[in-house]
Amino acid sequence: MAYKIDITERVLHFKQPAGTSRGTYTTRRSWFLRLTSGEQQSGRVGIGECAPLPNLSCDDIPDYASVLREMCDRFEASGIIDYDLMRPYPSMLFGLETALQNYKACSPVLFDTAFGRGEEGIPINGLVWMGTFDEMFARMEEKMRQGFRCIKLKIGAIDFDHELELIRHIRENFTKEQIELRVDANGAFSPQEALEKLERLARYDIHSIEQPIRQGQWEAMARLCKESPLAIALDEELIGVNESKRKQELLDIIRPAYIILKPSLHGGLNGAEEWISLACERGMGSWVTSALESNVGLNAIAHFTAHAYGSGITMPQGLGTGMLFTDNIPMPLEIRGDKLWYTGKPETNSVCPVIKL
Repeated sequence: MAYKIDITERVLHFKQPAGTSRGTYTTRRSWFLRLTSGEQQSGRVGIGECAPLPNLSCDDIPDYASVLREMCDRFEASGIIDYDLMRPYPSMLFGLETALQNYKACSPVLFDTAFGRGEEGIPINGLVWMGTFDEMFARMEEKMRQGFRCIKLKIGAIDFDHELELIRHIRENFTKEQIELRVDANGAFSPQEALEKLERLARYDIHSIEQPIRQGQWEAMARLCKESPLAIALDEELIGVNESKRKQELLDIIRPAYIILKPSLHGGLNGAEEWISLACERGMGSWVTSALESNVGLNAIAHFTAHAYGSGITMPQGLGTGMLFTDNIPMPLEIRGDKLWYTGKPETNSVCPVIKL
């Protein structure tokens, strides 16, 4: 079949600055793929989002737009995704995979799941961005009022003692059975100080810590995973590790308790599914999060998550990012309490619903 792909670039604006230990985001740039075919009467359109994270994605490259165009041209010529060619470009791969799946499904529901049928919601964590002490305190209390039973706190930007005070406040009012706490250091700790900080965090019944030290330090991370009183989850560590053999090597050397999959960073849908399978084989847990995509990407990731883990998901996922932007793209997603629901209605006409960019 002959396909045609049009590319639209768009800048989204955060409602409030999104702070991490690596810097603060105020805008988000995405490239949207609109996939059609020569079958003009079919009415089918597939939309996918390509959104590399600046200074983090392995395909955050100066000539991103031209390389993306080249990859789409190659797909148009063959009608097949060349995974060997696209593996180094996970955000492009994710956009193309989801555009094609959207086209084939003729629906924003990429896979047939209980979530896609509106029968189940996916449990999610509430995310508290870095900021001043007062800002983080207010955001944390807001998430608790909204009914989140799992809160993820980004740490590493303000004084560590102040961050511990925030965490202590939660534990003074909520037990670990009432509120599950996750922290994300985004590699903010040095290998020399990391264990001491993890021991201090462990006093507050923390579920896990994401990426305590910078990626690429396998021996130091393996030692932390072995000695830490806290479960360690890998995130940035997985970026750029695209070959199956290398993935297995990383997991076997570091032995993390969890891995966290962002399809835009970790090999698209195909690559993320392989990571999940390899972790499961080794008795390691995993969950999926968005990477600050618009609602187009978030919708695709949510349906992928329901497909990858099946019905009855209990592990909170990182999919609560749909309200981040002032100019987001409408999608039938809704947060109720601490779950993300798909609220789209079944289509009864012969023309596929089109995601409006």
